[in-house]
Amino acid sequence: MNFEVTSIFTLLAVVMALFIWGRWRFDIVAFAALMAATVLGLVPAGEAFMGFGHPATVTVAAVLIISRALSNSGVVDMLTGLIQPATRTNFTHISAFSGLAALLSTVMNNVGALALMMPAAIQSALNAKRSPATILMPLSFASILGGLVTLIGTPPNIIVATYRADSGNGAFGMFDFTPVGGLVALAGIAFVTTIGWRLIPKARRTAATSLELFDMENYVTEMNVGEKSTVIGRSFQELEQEIDEVDAVLIGLARGNRFVLAARRDEILQPGDVLLVEAAPEALGRVADIFKLKLPGTPEKEEQDGDAEPGDRKDRLRAQDMTLMEAVVAQDSPLIGRTPALMRMRRRFGVNLLAVSRQGRPYRGRLRSFRFQVGDVMLLQGESDRLPDIIQELGGLPLAPRKLQAGNRSLAFATVALFAAAVAAATTGFISLPIAFGIAALGMIGLGSVPLRDLYESIDWPVIVLLGAMIPVGQAMETTGAASLLAETLVSVTSGMPAAVTLLLVMVVTMVMTDVMNNAATALVMAPISAGIAVALDVNPDTFLMAVAVAASCAFLTPIGHQNNALILGPGGYKFSDYWRMGLPLDGVILCVALPALLYFWPL
Repeated sequence: MNFEVTSIFTLLAVVMALFIWGRWRFDIVAFAALMAATVLGLVPAGEAFMGFGHPATVTVAAVLIISRALSNSGVVDMLTGLIQPATRTNFTHISAFSGLAALLSTVMNNVGALALMMPAAIQSALNAKRSPATILMPLSFASILGGLVTLIGTPPNIIVATYRADSGNGAFGMFDFTPVGGLVALAGIAFVTTIGWRLIPKARRTAATSLELFDMENYVTEMNVGEKSTVIGRSFQELEQEIDEVDAVLIGLARGNRFVLAARRDEILQPGDVLLVEAAPEALGRVADIFKLKLPGTPEKEEQDGDAEPGDRKDRLRAQDMTLMEAVVAQDSPLIGRTPALMRMRRRFGVNLLAVSRQGRPYRGRLRSFRFQVGDVMLLQGESDRLPDIIQELGGLPLAPRKLQAGNRSLAFATVALFAAAVAAATTGFISLPIAFGIAALGMIGLGSVPLRDLYESIDWPVIVLLGAMIPVGQAMETTGAASLLAETLVSVTSGMPAAVTLLLVMVVTMVMTDVMNNAATALVMAPISAGIAVALDVNPDTFLMAVAVAASCAFLTPIGHQNNALILGPGGYKFSDYWRMGLPLDGVILCVALPALLYFWPL
């Protein structure tokens, strides 16, 4: 091997190792790889940033904006409302939500489809007295499978289509993926709705989640300010630091019928105030002793004395314009790797972090030192009208169904019509797909389906950076001859065997890669390799490219292979090892269906 081939193989090995390690975000790793490839001369300096203007990158960005418009219009919520009654049995419940998730994922980003449906799915599970773990994993897998059906369903399809166009054979059309992808999606959904959900460990399928997870009474306790209390005449700002030193957090106070959030740091404490303090049980006595506060009696005694009503603590937490909301930490959240103390959540955002849960278990330690990870569930308290926006700013996904605005629903027809027109224009060849979707995105912005303030928040920028950076690196594999060399090696391994065996091997390798790498990165790496294998075997390259498109989206074995799997980790209370129980047999079903379908619809 010459210097260039050795360099690109070494670079890709390092990139894959960093993707698997997960210490740094995949977009940072990808951009570093691009810089390294440019310095090494593998990518010409004048072409280093051409990936950011590549049709695949532009198309993905436009699809993300369109996804936001479809969700804002209320179309998804109306469809979700129609299937809410189908919760009588596990089969109908899982089938209805999984089928709708797959359908939505054919025309919008599958991460967005899951985020929209997850709150309704959780609420429906709780109403049906089922654990959300029973439905969330099938929902996630179904939303991934739905993306296989159309060109815009998932980034790997767009990447494979544009690779084919760059090779001079023209891009795949909108519905070229449908015959194989549709059969795979149907088979996969049939599996998860009949057999797959039963493979989820019973402990997860019977576990409680949602607010029951946090058991707020163990976290938030009332303390009465008596005449001899040392806190009288002091402000929140003065008291907050001292209470923090004894492993407690001052949340607020109830004064008569008024609730005062602790974020109002200039509030002066008075006799008769009722402090709401968050602490572990062993810390409550210390707080009471140090500040001469009165701990309430048992709930039974309080009710007998007439001092409290049942559920009064939770009522005060929700008093007036305050509310509680659960949210899951998303993959691009600024919270990841940081603590509440470092984020200064109360001071900067005006919210109280009441509790956190990881993999279905409430965290019992000191909240200020808790370090967030993807999939953690937060219980936040804040002002009712601001809390949803604050959660979005924190990079979280609310786990409560949204309150819809009638004004948004009025845009549903116009938004869907504009999207349908763009699909029709691209399908008939009247205009190219990136241009058609770019025009549709502009039209939806003009309609108000996507407010200007939400425009750039609609785009998953780490994915855009990943595509822009890895496209030139992927092309360097071809220009250096690395892709051809690797393809020849794989062909030699299967020498003397039918081409279908090599096709199966390509799918298996791609599936393994996508479980530990981003699916878009997997498609970028495997597309040129698979095309090289087809050339070496003198068979139809389209068959191998389609195989990569299918396999690159089949990330079912781990929670890190796809954003959807990471998002359900906390709300479902799953463990890392739970995914392969359903995912491994699902991969087997997909291979059994996809291989003959590929050979039939895209013959070698």
